[in-house]
Amino acid sequence: MNEPAYRELPFRSAVVPAAGLGTRFLPTTKTVPKELLPVLDTPGIELVAAEAAEAGAEQLLIVSSPGKDAVAEHFADSTELEEELAARGKDALVAKVRRAHELISVQTVIQDEAKGLGHAVGCARHAIGPDEQAFAVLLPDDLVLPTGVLTTMAAVRKRYGGSVLCAFDVPREEISAYGVFDVTDTDDDDVKRVHGMVEKPEPAQAPSTFAAAGRYLLDRAVFDALDRITPGSGGELQLTDAVALMISEGHPVHVVVHRGTRHDLGNPAGYVRAFVDFALDDPDLGPDLRAWLAARLKG
Repeated sequence: MNEPAYRELPFRSAVVPAAGLGTRFLPTTKTVPKELLPVLDTPGIELVAAEAAEAGAEQLLIVSSPGKDAVAEHFADSTELEEELAARGKDALVAKVRRAHELISVQTVIQDEAKGLGHAVGCARHAIGPDEQAFAVLLPDDLVLPTGVLTTMAAVRKRYGGSVLCAFDVPREEISAYGVFDVTDTDDDDVKRVHGMVEKPEPAQAPSTFAAAGRYLLDRAVFDALDRITPGSGGELQLTDAVALMISEGHPVHVVVHRGTRHDLGNPAGYVRAFVDFALDDPDLGPDLRAWLAARLKG
């Protein structure tokens, strides 16, 4: 009897923590979840879902809070709207509207209290199949471009085992804004063995210039580690503490250094940059926007 095809995939489930209040975007986020704010015409959560699906994920587990039903509803069937648009001859819009619910299977997991990223990830454990040895975590505030880093991370896990995280090489003078990895080299310049992590160190004390980004490929052993760590400040369970515990017990952890760009959709400044970046790359919007920006910046 043949094994099911899914066993050949590096992971089936992608966890997206999306229970936050989006306070930096108030008052908009009183009624519109931050994850649905559009980058051009596509919500950030859909861009993240597309990245997960591209890497082979079959289900998206959205960790949400009570009252944020709209995030999962974005991925619901929209047959009536599609039929209305088709009747008007708007086939391009039909394809855009249909994309979300055809991308990936979506399930909501409720996080009743905001107790940190580690707690959010732990809330998804019962939705991840007992046969799944690893799963992905994608922070929806982070757009990691170009896409494809999860596929690279899966290849690194296949070679080394354990868990794999994503990192960017940040100029040392900017490193104090990030969580920074303590690493040693491997035979691949873009793959490092992780020995620890320091949160927001002063540049001179930073163990490296490799800063954490919002992509993780975690061995399911992380759930046991999450059960054994203690809450930090604010009573929150930190995912980095669970990873640090695994490292201390010999669990292999590596980072893939992504030589691309990252947009932080979690604050207005990063969101504006992402919107402008995507608009400049758009063949319809880009030329006019570029000309307008050039004129505007001349004052």
